[in-house]
Amino acid sequence: MAWTYLPRVADGELADRLSSAGAVLIEGPKACGKTATASRVARSIVRLDVDPGSRALVTAASEVLFDQEPPILFDEWQIEPTLWDLVRRQVDDRSPVKGQFVLTGSSTPNDDARRHSGAGRISTLRMRPMSLYESGHSTGAVSLANLFTGGTPAALDPGASVPQLIERIVVGGWPDLIDASIQDAQQWLRDYLRNVVEVDVQQLGVRRDPSNLRKLLTALGRGVGTEMTVQSLARDVGGADGTADRDTVDAYLKALQRLMIVEDVSAWAPHMRSTTPLRKSPVRYMSDPSLGVAALGVGPQQLLSDLNAAGFHFEAMVVRDLRVYTQPLHGNLSHWRDNNGHEVDVIITLEGGRWAALEVKMNPDDIDGAAASLLRFREKVDTSRVGEPTFTGIITSRSPAYRRPDGVLVIPAATLGP
Repeated sequence: MAWTYLPRVADGELADRLSSAGAVLIEGPKACGKTATASRVARSIVRLDVDPGSRALVTAASEVLFDQEPPILFDEWQIEPTLWDLVRRQVDDRSPVKGQFVLTGSSTPNDDARRHSGAGRISTLRMRPMSLYESGHSTGAVSLANLFTGGTPAALDPGASVPQLIERIVVGGWPDLIDASIQDAQQWLRDYLRNVVEVDVQQLGVRRDPSNLRKLLTALGRGVGTEMTVQSLARDVGGADGTADRDTVDAYLKALQRLMIVEDVSAWAPHMRSTTPLRKSPVRYMSDPSLGVAALGVGPQQLLSDLNAAGFHFEAMVVRDLRVYTQPLHGNLSHWRDNNGHEVDVIITLEGGRWAALEVKMNPDDIDGAAASLLRFREKVDTSRVGEPTFTGIITSRSPAYRRPDGVLVIPAATLGP
């Protein structure tokens, strides 16, 4: 059977950026589909990860690499970091012509000054594993962009059961696993994490203890969707032997962030009517929910037997999808929690000040409580400063999509789309 490319939300973003910048950097975790997406627009491809000859030409005769039909794709550019400045200079030399180069990378170099020097020349596009809509597991009947223009969700229950959604959590949004069995996907993910521990982190120049790095991944999987400080992670890594060295754990965490395996959601700090102090710690997520599940070594049956824990991994899947759908809207995700334990799972903020508040509840029986919580939250926000939210909503599993009488939206995850 011929391999078929499944369209990505990033396709449109890439086209827009190529029309406005000389070069585009696509970055994201390994195997999320960067090369496949970039290859669709490239007319020349340089694969630095598999071609030693091309790597040698970067320093010996770079003009040969650039004497090809554009757009030229430099795949895994960070293997030869000097390529960044070469591309930047080429963009200057070819100005004002746009869309000359595409770079892909699955880790960020130590020296971020290289990337900063690309301002105005190289546009950066973040890719993540596939959302449910991109992988064909969401109808896309409820458009996030439409909700931000005042649209009302209206769709039948998409029919995705909790067991089916849990399978998507375990398999994840990796293009290589679209048609994979649960067993094959679990083996692929075990190998993926093993490579992170034994190869990728070491290639970043980070001294690591493989055992402790695995423990950190397990701790991140166990605490997905929660506020975990470096100190609390150090306690988890140390276990019975006592707290691990905090600086070491912090270095591991930063390495996983550079590999784009870990992606935090920062705290939202709006003007509030309440004087209750707000929590400022980030909520930890992995780039795909499957990584947290794989780090824990659990599968569908274990998650189905512990639906409370499964709910956190469901939230991680929803956060992944919201990141994908929010990015073209030039928005970002954050969370809100006060010291009384009142929290909102996701705040989406767009340029221009529009914002929305979302609770994520896998169990539809929790919808009423979540709606009451969102209404209490709205009363606490000083809307004279930040404005009224464009919408508030609950993302769940089995349910039609509709607006409740209190104004809160109910959105099944398998109807959500860009």
